[in-house]
Amino acid sequence: MRSLLDVYAECPAPRSVAVVGNQPLEPDERRAKIVDAADLVIRVNGFRVDEPGAPPTVGHRTHVVVFNRALRATKWVFENYRRRLYLMVEPGRLHWEPDDIPGWWPADLGFVPVSNREVTLPLSDALGLPTRQQGTWATTGTMAAWIARTSYPEAELTLTGFSFVDDPNQTSWMHAAGDSCIVGPEHQIAAEGRLLHSWTQTSATTLLR
Repeated sequence: MRSLLDVYAECPAPRSVAVVGNQPLEPDERRAKIVDAADLVIRVNGFRVDEPGAPPTVGHRTHVVVFNRALRATKWVFENYRRRLYLMVEPGRLHWEPDDIPGWWPADLGFVPVSNREVTLPLSDALGLPTRQQGTWATTGTMAAWIARTSYPEAELTLTGFSFVDDPNQTSWMHAAGDSCIVGPEHQIAAEGRLLHSWTQTSATTLLR
């Protein structure tokens, strides 16, 4: 995975990585600058980025998009897509999800399926989730953070847009693009919040709110 990520990063051996979740955030110039200064920026599902003239909030730079088949694509998802890496997580294939290519996917754009053996299951083990036996697994955002942290253990990791760190009991959530949805019953976001918080205590990880 790391060798593939390196190809799309700003430099061959990223020393700083930012993972941007989809929590609505207030404008913050410092946060936006930190994200855009990262050597590798990973965004998730139906994300949004800062537009010219808008208050700086989450930056604009995007090297990697981590998504799932339930993606609600915003206008920013396929912007400049030939210069980005698209990673599709598919933990549901361990149980029921078909391996069809989504019908809305651009015909001239490839994507790379994320290995359940190499990513989903080790992450579930870290979260204490019985994914091998039951239909429960991490959110796409936490999978993106896990890919970043495990691929670049020596890098400075910035996380932002992860609402469940501070609100682990929410049952629905708003997205930065303006839509909302329930927290799927397959997710245990309290466990995910504890894991990400633990990184800020024991590794080179910063959570920007």
